[in-house]
Order: sequence, then structure tokens, then C-alpha cells
Amino acid sequence: MPVPKHIVNQIKAIIPPLNGTLHKGQSGRVGVLGGAMDYTGAPFFASMTALRIGADLSHVICSPTAAGAIKSYSPDLIDYMIKYAKLAINLAKDRGMYLVLDADALWMIDQDLPLIKGYRRAVLTPNVVEFKRLSESVKIDPSVPPEERAMHVSRALGGVTVLQKGAEDIICTNTGKASKEQAELNKIDEGESAEECVVVDVPGGLKRCGGQGDILSGAVGTMMAWGKCFDDGAFGDGSIPRSRIPLLAAVGGSMITRTASKRAFSRLGRGVVTQDMLPELGGAFAEVFASEGEKGWGGKL
Repeated sequence: MPVPKHIVNQIKAIIPPLNGTLHKGQSGRVGVLGGAMDYTGAPFFASMTALRIGADLSHVICSPTAAGAIKSYSPDLIDYMIKYAKLAINLAKDRGMYLVLDADALWMIDQDLPLIKGYRRAVLTPNVVEFKRLSESVKIDPSVPPEERAMHVSRALGGVTVLQKGAEDIICTNTGKASKEQAELNKIDEGESAEECVVVDVPGGLKRCGGQGDILSGAVGTMMAWGKCFDDGAFGDGSIPRSRIPLLAAVGGSMITRTASKRAFSRLGRGVVTQDMLPELGGAFAEVFASEGEKGWGGKL
């Protein structure tokens, strides 16, 4: 089932226009926290994805030392790095920043659920193993049907948006009290808590390789940065509630990533690696979201 049209239209509304009216930074600033000398792929793919999709600025904040060397010094240093990451998340929360949490950040949340619980400007992007671990951490009943578990996890975390990666990406959130329009769309009473799930079944490539999740993180992060610019009044009419930005960003990032994967696989088949997806991001964006005037920039569709 395709992503509902009203969701796609709302995603398009938070995409910055290419009409010469915006200055640098009004099409999004993205920061990537993570990586070390022998673990550079994840922040590279996430930050480059942000630029390839259209963010103005993309910063990488990482350790200058090798992770292996850090581990050989003392276990206390590992604890220090975790504390540093927690500090960064808390600072971001204090400033109302949008967050995408993946990989080691999800492990950290497993150990400290209050760190993110109730912070609805965050998107979690767990893979199969990470989602199972997260479900266990929040004590989801194993008898809950698989297609409903993402919503249960979101609910247990106080409405944080959860993007459960898989053959189909399942994205669930709680967008607060429903407006009249949201109530009509979601068939609930106005003012009722608006839980929402979207399944993204856009075809992707048939090969899964390490690093594609980092592409997704960068794509979602870019969409969230655009949502912030939209909410700040850089463009648009402010008609999209800020509570919906994480959901829209997660859906949009998923659609772009899966399309880029499909395009790369169609060229290279089994030989495809994650880096091959980077040149496909512009075309994937054009294929999914661009206006008629932009589609010619995306390469062969």
C-alpha cells in the first residue's frame, strides 16, 4: 500500500524551495556525532547523504583517536565517551533540537530509557536486532503482533517516533492532541492523543549491505533540519504542526533511501556497496518528491 497522499503532500511542504529566496543555512544544518579513526564509515555516509539530498551544511563531530586504542587504555575511557554522548543529547534536548538516534546511540538508550523518553523531537531507527533489544528494554509483550510492536515501543517511550527498519519500514509516533484535520484523517476525536503509523513499502534494492542505515539516518536528519527551517518561518506558511515533523522526516527519509538503494542495485546488482548509493540520492529525491521543474536534475529516472 503506498504512503498516503496527505503524508507525501505534507513532506513536500517542508522541502525548501529552490527559487533563490533562501540564504545559507535556511535549507538545513545537520550535525553527525560519532565515529573514530577506525570507524569512519557511518558518520561519512550520514553527513554526505545530508549534503547530497540538499542540506546546506553538514558537520561531523567525532573522536580524533582510534576506537581500538581507546579500548586498550582503560574501560573507564569507554564510559567517558558514553557520558559525552549523553551530555550531547541532553544539550540538544535543552535547545529543542531534532535528533536521529541509531546504532550505538540505541544501545545507550537501552541502558538509560529516561534519556529519551517523552522527547518527541527524536527519531529512533533500529534494525531487526536493535528493535528486538529495544522491545525487551521497554518490556513489550512478545505476544504483540509484529506489525504492532513499533507503536507499542513508541507508546512505551512516551511518543518518540520509531522507524523500524525491515522489508517494509514501519514508522510509528504520537503527535500529541489531534487537531480537527488530524482527527478526520486518523478517524479519532478532536483533542484525542493522535497515535499514527505509516508503512513504507517503496521498493528497495535486493542486496542489503552495511552502511545503508547510515544513509537513512542522514536522510531523516536532513528532513528534520528542513522541518525546523519550515517551522522557523524560513519558507512555507507554517501550516504543518511541529509535532508532525519527526514522522514526516522519518517517512520521507525512508522513501528516499529505499529508492536510492533500488537505483544503485539496478545498475550494479550483487556488486553494489553503500557508497554506490550516494550518487543516486539526487535522482532518488527527484523521483519521489521533486517538482516537475527539478526532475531533470535527478539523472535518468
